[in-house]
Amino acid sequence: MKKDLGILQAVYPMPVLMIATYDEEGKVDVMNAAWGNICASDKIALFISEPHKTTKNIRKVKAFTVSIADAKHMDVADFFGIASGNTMEDKFERTGYTAIKSEKVNAPIIDEFPLVMECELAEIVETENLHAVVGKIVNVAADEEVLDENGKVDPAKLNAIAFDNFQSGYYQMGDKAGQAWDAGKKLMD
Repeated sequence: MKKDLGILQAVYPMPVLMIATYDEEGKVDVMNAAWGNICASDKIALFISEPHKTTKNIRKVKAFTVSIADAKHMDVADFFGIASGNTMEDKFERTGYTAIKSEKVNAPIIDEFPLVMECELAEIVETENLHAVVGKIVNVAADEEVLDENGKVDPAKLNAIAFDNFQSGYYQMGDKAGQAWDAGKKLMD
């Protein structure tokens, strides 16, 4: 029997996304956001609110990158979620991480994170119940160390972390449980 838990953010796993932008002066800002996902074959939606420095930067610069956080860089990924660019002037510099200007969009790529999506602002959707930044993915780049022999991202090598809304934990991802579009085939007969 299930026990009522009330209203919870009961989606697991949540991605740990590092959203990187430049401000008007070209200063790097990075934010940790779990509320985001692919919304079309070449689009990503980030559910980040207006007061974030990152949101303000995206509105002005019209571009951003989204990196997948991995277990190796969990401490800095968490810091990017704790510290606010609105109140901490040297947020990115404190980490000692490296920002490289994207060749595809006007946004920084954080070199330490193994996978990055380079995005142009497609639109910002604002309703009574939603504030979503939608980006058009113009390129995805990955460190060779996380690729398999066919040049595809290997989730086990990526070692991405997921956020747990229930107990505010981070969990390593990567163990394969089955094959999509195959595991349920027996029920098709």
